[in-house]
Amino acid sequence: MTVVPLAIAVDLRYRRWRHQFSLFISHDPWFRPMVIQAAGKYPNLAEYYQKNATKFWDNFYKRHKNKFFKDRHYLEKDWGQYFSDDANSANVKVLLEVGCGAGNTIFLLIAAYPELYVQACDISPHAVALVKSHAEFKEDRVNAFLCDVTVDNLLEKINPSSVDVITLPDGYVLLRDYAIGDFAQVKLGNKNQMISEGFYVRGDGTCSFYFSEDFLSTLFFQAGFNTVDISTYCKQIKNSHKNITMDRRWVRAVFNNLE
Repeated sequence: MTVVPLAIAVDLRYRRWRHQFSLFISHDPWFRPMVIQAAGKYPNLAEYYQKNATKFWDNFYKRHKNKFFKDRHYLEKDWGQYFSDDANSANVKVLLEVGCGAGNTIFLLIAAYPELYVQACDISPHAVALVKSHAEFKEDRVNAFLCDVTVDNLLEKINPSSVDVITLPDGYVLLRDYAIGDFAQVKLGNKNQMISEGFYVRGDGTCSFYFSEDFLSTLFFQAGFNTVDISTYCKQIKNSHKNITMDRRWVRAVFNNLE
């Protein structure tokens, strides 16, 4: 079997943002004791949440299991050309998903694309266990493993030929993450739960970053990638129970190697 690296789907909760700040006050009464305790040990709270990211995300998946995130049906519509089989090639396309969670991307894609092979990693041991316990999990289609890509060496986790997408001209990075102006960002900002510009912490200790197109393009350019496509997707969601309208925003981007 010939392996052709295809893409990295990146979950940027892994990104380590090292910003300094002097004041952090949350209006969430449950959240405040955790902040006070952390501040006693870590002068920079960003460091605290980075060092404890595994604990917070593992607790998240223990609590929510596979019930929190919806299956990502938009992937086939938005990026189907990157996953589809080449009828004239015997090569197998390989997807590396960084931050696979409970598998809301994996199982939709392997069902839709029979020749696709997925390397899937997550920072949470419980998330990886949820993937492996899924009814559609097959070892010949999915390799799920524990990995913090900001610390661990991916080359020690999987075959280098399926990781080296960042140096191959036909490899792509596919990214979808929160965009600035998202309803959740505004809500967290109103609770004074911003750690630094664009970087916020939720009440359960998990963090999120909200990107602009310019910031994201510059970030990847500095890492040696060209922006193939980038846009911000906006959607209004009505919550009838709470009688509110939520303006949700996500940035969607495709990058490839400048070389």
